[in-house]
Order: sequence, then C-alpha cells, then structure tokens
Amino acid sequence: MEAPLVIKIGTNVLTDEQGLLNTPILEQIVEQICTIKEQGRQVIIVSSGAMAAGRALLKPSEEAGSILHRQMLAAVGQAAHVQRYSEAFKKHDFLCAQVLTTKEDFRTRQHYLNMRNCFLSLLKDNVVPIVNENDVIAVEELMFTDNDELAGLISSMVDAEQLIILTTVEGVYEDGDEGKIIQTIAPGETNWKKSMQESVSEFGKGGMITKCAMASKLASTGIGVHIISGTRENAIIDVLQGNGVGTHFQPSKKASTVKRWIANAEGNEKGSVTVNSCTLKLLQSDETISLLPVGIIAVEGEFEKGDVIEIRSMDGEKIALGKAQYDAKKTASVLEKKGEKPLVHYDYLYVL
Repeated sequence: MEAPLVIKIGTNVLTDEQGLLNTPILEQIVEQICTIKEQGRQVIIVSSGAMAAGRALLKPSEEAGSILHRQMLAAVGQAAHVQRYSEAFKKHDFLCAQVLTTKEDFRTRQHYLNMRNCFLSLLKDNVVPIVNENDVIAVEELMFTDNDELAGLISSMVDAEQLIILTTVEGVYEDGDEGKIIQTIAPGETNWKKSMQESVSEFGKGGMITKCAMASKLASTGIGVHIISGTRENAIIDVLQGNGVGTHFQPSKKASTVKRWIANAEGNEKGSVTVNSCTLKLLQSDETISLLPVGIIAVEGEFEKGDVIEIRSMDGEKIALGKAQYDAKKTASVLEKKGEKPLVHYDYLYVL
C-alpha cells in the first residue's frame, strides 16, 4: 500500500461566522478527497469541528467551567460531526470511520503501534479515518496543543506521503500578514520565524506559529507539509497537481519510524541526562554517534529501559531526545566511564 495523504482541516475552515459547522465547505472538501481516492490514493483526515456542531444543538449552563463547557459541546457535537462526514462520503460511495484520541495514546511505543495498526487496517479496507482529539475526556494535561500537533503525530505514525493543512489563509506570508506568499521553505530554514506574529483563531486553539513549527519539525523527519487555504476551490487537487498554491515545507531525508516517534515524544520524557561540552559538539555535528556514558555528567528523574529521555547541555538547554537502553539507576552508576554500552544508540537518537 502506498503512503497515505494526511489532510488536516482547521476549525475556522469548517466554522461559519456564528461558530456553527459549515456543511457546504465540508462537502466541498470531501468531494475533493473522493476524487483523490478514485485515483487509488488513501487519505486520513484530521478534523476539527465537533464543538461547532455541538453549538448548534446545545447551550451549556453558565455554571459549567471552560473545560467542562468544551467537553459538553464535544460530547454532543461528535456524533453530529461524524454524521455530516458520513453522509458526505456516502454520496460518493465511500465509508468513513471516527477515531478519537488523546496524548496518552502516544506516550508508549506499544500504544503508538496499536493505533498505527488500526489506521493501516482501515486504509487497507478503503475506509477514510476521521481523526479528532477526544475533547470529552481530554483534561488539560492530556490535551494536544491543537489539532496541528495531532496531524503531525498521525502523519509521522503512518509515514505519510505528505501532510496538507487547510486553514483560512493562502499560506505563510513573508511579512506575517496579507502580502506575498512564501512558496517553499527548505529543510532547516528558519527565516519564516522573523515575520511571524502569534495569533489564534476565534474558535480554534492553534495559530500560524504552531503550524509552522510543527511543519518544520515534520519536514525534518522526511515528510513534506503544505499550508493552504481550505476555502479555496480545488485547493487540495491543486497541491497534488503541483500548481504552486500555498506554502510548501520541503522534506529532508526520511527518518525511521522509531526516530519519528522519538522526535514527537516531547512532553512525554521520563527523565534527562546532561552531557559535557565535547559530547555536545559531537551531537550537534554531522557525525553519526551514539550517546555513551563517558560523555554524561548528570542524570535526573526515574526512567526505565525503553523510555524516552531528554539530553541536555550543561546550561540546561534541551538538545536531543533518545530511547534509553537501560534505566536511570544504572546510568548513574556508569557516569563518565569509558567502555560502557551506549545509553542511547544512534538509531534511537533524535537531535533537535
């Protein structure tokens, strides 16, 4: 099976001025996706809009706090949200499935692989997964930053052909506002940061800075990202035909699936180690190295074999993530010693 496309549809793309679900736009996007599927390609959708669907059906009591308010709208809206998708896909004789997730599902390699297998099985049977954060149970510590983060995680998980982000602007602007679009951003390029101004949508959680940061990170692991206007007619088709719409974060060399999992494990680390200045230089060079105890001067936290850990410089800067080959107790016993087994093998090391 060929690598699938992942298409992330933003809140404001699917929301009208009253904050309600914009069904005509949803149907227009689904029609494009069905055209793609008729060409034999597989697609995963990461879609906001459940709370917008809920607003049309429920007005929570004033006593409900902000998170509870969000949970209630999502609980009512999820059913209506996926029903709209189901009806739209049914018109084209395609079947979709709802997949709800939280950050907890990405914290262990086993959970990660279980979810990946579910996605691949759905795609094999020509079903379109509709993925969204499970806002009903996602309390603060289990929430994604936004659905851009979730889309990046899913793209990495399924080794996507590319990620297409549908938003309400035409792409990344050179001056951070309406103006000339930056058409391509090369791997490792950070010039886009100079013109960025953080803002969030009225009904969503994300802004352009978080989109670009996620896109840059995903591209660094070998998956290209397009940011385009979701309300533009045939925008998805134009991207796939190479018509130069939106902003393209060009991918670098493809990383392994386990490295991509590690790269996306920020926030889920179980501990950290601090390295000396010599090891820091080696890690930040182009050399292929593993992290040896001889270069480690301190260990913090309680981690076990197989956990993801932070690797820090002596001034506390996070410089890499890695999968530990043994636990914190053993690490502490071999600090700065030569001839010991690597704590993090190169194959399980991701330099930020």
